[in-house]
Amino acid sequence: MKRIGIDVGGTNTDAVLIDGEKIIASIKVPTTQDVMSGVKAALSHVAGHAGASGRPIDAVMIGTTHFTNAVVERARLERVAAIRIALPTGASLPPMCDWPGDLRAAVDPLIFMVHGGHEYDGSPLVPMIPNEIREAAMKIRDAGITSIAISATFSPLTTECEVKAAEIVRSVIPDARITLSHTLGRIGLLERENVALLNAALQSLGRTTVQAFSDALREAGVTAPFYLTQNDGTVALADVAAANPVHSFASGPTNSMRGAAFLTGLSDAMVVDVGGTTSDIGCLVGGFPREANNIVHIGGVRTLFRMPDLLPIALGGGTIIDPETGKIGPRSVGYRILTEARVFGGNTLTTSDVAVAAGLIEMGDKDRVRDLDPAFVKASLERIRDMVTDSFDQMKTSAEDVQLIAVGGGAFLIPDKIAGASEVLRVENAGVANALGAAMAQVSGEVDQVFSGLSRDEAIAKAEAEAQGAAVASGASRASLETLEVEDIPIAYLPGGARRVRVRVIGDIAFN
Repeated sequence: MKRIGIDVGGTNTDAVLIDGEKIIASIKVPTTQDVMSGVKAALSHVAGHAGASGRPIDAVMIGTTHFTNAVVERARLERVAAIRIALPTGASLPPMCDWPGDLRAAVDPLIFMVHGGHEYDGSPLVPMIPNEIREAAMKIRDAGITSIAISATFSPLTTECEVKAAEIVRSVIPDARITLSHTLGRIGLLERENVALLNAALQSLGRTTVQAFSDALREAGVTAPFYLTQNDGTVALADVAAANPVHSFASGPTNSMRGAAFLTGLSDAMVVDVGGTTSDIGCLVGGFPREANNIVHIGGVRTLFRMPDLLPIALGGGTIIDPETGKIGPRSVGYRILTEARVFGGNTLTTSDVAVAAGLIEMGDKDRVRDLDPAFVKASLERIRDMVTDSFDQMKTSAEDVQLIAVGGGAFLIPDKIAGASEVLRVENAGVANALGAAMAQVSGEVDQVFSGLSRDEAIAKAEAEAQGAAVASGASRASLETLEVEDIPIAYLPGGARRVRVRVIGDIAFN
């Protein structure tokens, strides 16, 4: 099976072509300012090697920073409307009350709070008033807004209000793009609502991004279906992923972690992915990134949904070092490293310059950094070691030494010995581990829901069936599905034997 994996980072765009588990071709090119030019260059290179076997490419997997960057940069976001079904409660903390001012201004929200919602035990808070929803929908329509987020109190327990409200809104605005909070987030109204609003603001970008990738593939002569990588290290059909762009926020680091697992054969280890601008430290559990179970801030917004447990640090191959103070980061030259780093003819001192001066790697013109004081170089490397060691220690969950896999284009910055690491592993093709992880990805489906009135076995069976349906809708072969995780937590304060059940299934891509 031939696959192309592409990962678009802030500094480099990486691509690989694999046939089964054999790497046929790989390339790393600088990410261009318009992004797509770099993607096309990488794609053309690896696609050019596909004709040797005479078989066409079966699938293309793409990981992108488009959606994260849009939130961080407060750019390319769509105006949104928020409908919260919670009155008479919830009025003191309205939607987006905790958003940074510039991000809130970028989405210019139209906000409505209406009666309805449920209690923690699933009973109605107050009856939902359809006319309130209809009036809100008409105002949204008149404002020309088509991207809408609907949230309701305890909707992961009882989805009724959100589903009914969506039907009413769609009767008024047939072309509305509606995000229901219970499909993305977990218990916790504000965080779940925030995820839905971010998703709504990104849906237009999701469509245009998928179309741009589709055009790039067509120009390269690739007709295979393509997928976008997700936060959990899996992929979804591009059209499905475009509807839920928040599921691709952390796809870059998770691609690298999956690639690290593939390259080393390890399923349980720590991974540090060193890019051009930042490094991400995470933990592999069973071959997949460990999932975060707490609040995750995205562009300054509190969220709680399916995200990997990662610790980012401002350390990459393009990170700027102050030549006077020796301070490292947080600024980086990013994709401009080939023109601004000293070894490449520029005047900005970066971590890569120090690494070349220390003999850790050969690139550029070493003569351009011979003037660096050896004591300064040594001190800089010690600071880098301290940054990595501190972050590594924060992410460990036991006192025992564990293996650390160093991947990414800037992996040469990771020292060979780190306190708490039994060994630092370096493998061939580590520089394109992210693209490899994308190419090797499978498809998953997940359900995280509260069930009541069912036995434990019935609740798990129902959750498993729903998770399987979600995986198939995302492009998985039903025959290949297997259950990866099952969590079953009885909720003592709810009646009817209520329990929170989380099921995750995974399977291979379904090829027509």
